[in-house]
Amino acid sequence: MDFHISPQQREMITSVRELAQSEFKPVAQRWMDGTFPWENMKKLAALGVLGMSVPEEYGGLGLPILDTALILEEIAKVDYVTAMAVLGEAGVQTRVIARYAPQAIRERILPKVVSGDCILAICMTEPHAGTDVANYRTNARIVGDRVVLKGTKTLISRAPEAGMFVVFTRIDGRPGREGIGCVLLEPDTRGFEVTGTFHTMGGENLHEIQFDGCELPLENLVIREDGFRRLLTAFNTQRCLNPSISLGLAEGAFDEAVNYVRERTVFGKPIADHQGIRWKLADMFRDIEAGRGLLYRACLTANPFPDPFMAATAKVFCNEMSLRVTSEAVQMHGGFGFTDEYPVSRFYRGARYGTIGGGTTETLRDLIGKKIVADVNFSHGILGLGTY
Repeated sequence: MDFHISPQQREMITSVRELAQSEFKPVAQRWMDGTFPWENMKKLAALGVLGMSVPEEYGGLGLPILDTALILEEIAKVDYVTAMAVLGEAGVQTRVIARYAPQAIRERILPKVVSGDCILAICMTEPHAGTDVANYRTNARIVGDRVVLKGTKTLISRAPEAGMFVVFTRIDGRPGREGIGCVLLEPDTRGFEVTGTFHTMGGENLHEIQFDGCELPLENLVIREDGFRRLLTAFNTQRCLNPSISLGLAEGAFDEAVNYVRERTVFGKPIADHQGIRWKLADMFRDIEAGRGLLYRACLTANPFPDPFMAATAKVFCNEMSLRVTSEAVQMHGGFGFTDEYPVSRFYRGARYGTIGGGTTETLRDLIGKKIVADVNFSHGILGLGTY
């Protein structure tokens, strides 16, 4: 086993780190009111970062999932809102278009993703159904050579900025999971409207959108059959990229905590000289490194999508680890940690999203448990899972 990253990965990480630390970090508080970080996205586009998941034939980098996770981790170390914006370009929606959309749509949209001129939004959650995909009510009805989309989606990121929406929906009213498919929709489509905005504790805005009889060309129906399985297969990518942001937030908070306890004095000596603080730092470091090992290993199972068992395991651990580490970082800052003047407050609020988005930790724990009950073969030990 080789635990080293390649020279190419190191060069890429260094470029993103220098940009994030020098230009994103000083202004990260600016995006906490829901403003979309367009200027950061343009700078990342210039580095090629927004094309991480776009195949090379459309101008992208076509990077492996591990490389994408490494970049998101670096951005999240300083700016949760920008990291989440980049996740929208590197996640499921880009991969759905690259894998399932007709050639004409790929050629038109994917180069704009690379340049930062087309922001993508994925539409899954409905007012009554989040994880419960089988109960979607949004429906795409096929009428001749057209598709008519009707329904509501909620808690959608980047809705006012998006140039293309990847909408998972029921097809022709077919019930259950077998009836799920996917359509692509552009915001100038008649009947489309952003109808609500929710400001989040992490800083970004989420939105409710309506599809009131939106008519789409048949080519925009990119997944017609077997949509639920394809959705979950692609979504395992999100279960590696979401925890990469959690890992970055934990590292950013840890860095701030170490610097603070070195400089802050109480009772005549630096906080770092107190054994209780050193033990906290040791636990934080241990948890970060354990999460890194699980996450990178899960990323390396991708072919082209990660192993669902390993992705779920990494996500649950990294999400919850990030909450612990960022909380301890706030505690070490005392009253200052509770203010907006210190970055640890932002890291803590951003970390709270991880256990909810991309599959709740409760849902994933159940998935992991079912896999263990069904597949662990103790005659071969844990290796019986086939993940080594």
